[in-house]
Amino acid sequence: MAKKAKKENDKSDKKADKKPPRKKPPVKEDENEDFRGIVRIAGKDVKGQVPLRRSFLHVRGISHTVAAIASKMIEQELKIAPTVRVGDLTEKQVEDIDKILFNLGDRDVPKFLLNRNNDYLTGNDRHVIMNDLIFDITQDVDREKKMFSWKGFRHTFGQKVRGQKTRNTGRHGMAVGVIRKSVAAATGAKPAADKKK
Repeated sequence: MAKKAKKENDKSDKKADKKPPRKKPPVKEDENEDFRGIVRIAGKDVKGQVPLRRSFLHVRGISHTVAAIASKMIEQELKIAPTVRVGDLTEKQVEDIDKILFNLGDRDVPKFLLNRNNDYLTGNDRHVIMNDLIFDITQDVDREKKMFSWKGFRHTFGQKVRGQKTRNTGRHGMAVGVIRKSVAAATGAKPAADKKK
């Protein structure tokens, strides 16, 4: 009994010794009056505190490597450092950055980094981002469906397209091979447990 009382006293002392968790320091107010909290880059809203190079990763169709190349181009042409916060950029600078991002295929980006090599309609190497990329992908899928190629066949029936296994992943609806009692009662079929007997 004495040991239990001593342990309880020790626990209560430890709880009393614990300090409350520290509060996070408040976010500093920006000294710059022209700072903007949200900036629209290539059709995507980005927080103003994000560095320019990292803001490109929010744009659909731009990967880490393409973001690095784009930030180098912007630094050379517009003299804007990749570490500058997006909220400190002017409207003119944002427009110039958008022009570069939407025309990456016309610049010195390596061919293997472009996402539309030998485009189906034009035959040119292009790099598309945001809504243009979504539109092109849906057009590609619809074309495959109309041709009724194997890829189109798989897309039509909602199956995996690139040769993945489908035995235990990508399932939709009820589990395969299991008849539940409620379903069995409604259809008149015997449940899985009864079939074994």
